[in-house]
Amino acid sequence: MEKINLRLFRKKVAENKSAIRRFLTKLDNNPPRGLDTLAAAADLQMWKQTDCLSCANCCKTMSPTYTRGDMVRISAHIGMTLEQFQKKYLHKDRQGDWVNKTAPCQFLNLKDNKCSIYEVRPRDCAGFPHHTKKKMIEYMHVFKQNIELCPATYKLVEMMREKINGN
Repeated sequence: MEKINLRLFRKKVAENKSAIRRFLTKLDNNPPRGLDTLAAAADLQMWKQTDCLSCANCCKTMSPTYTRGDMVRISAHIGMTLEQFQKKYLHKDRQGDWVNKTAPCQFLNLKDNKCSIYEVRPRDCAGFPHHTKKKMIEYMHVFKQNIELCPATYKLVEMMREKINGN
């Protein structure tokens, strides 16, 4: 399993971002037959090669959106009231969603990149990076965003690009 070097990843993204985005836009405008099957196969292959614990860039740079259920579950798990939890760790963003006050995430252990509330983590975290959440064509905007933040998403799109373009 490949360890992720974030410095090299950022450099690779900077060099290839426009080509990758063009590819995703092309898929969005004219999806090939079997796109979801191809994406699912590439996703399985990519996870055999990718070690998220060597990265945790999502936890270091992004915040999940906390649902009420997430907040109730997590606050009970850490022994706080919902209000205490919100006041200490969260704020409402411009869209009115509850998100982390700080980055990296307050629940990330930076020594080993593990989540201290993994068993009760937000639904948004559990589903990240959302590769097979919906039909790919309906979630293309998320792929376009995540290629810059998630090496797993970048690798998935690279694999699909090679398959579709034959490079």
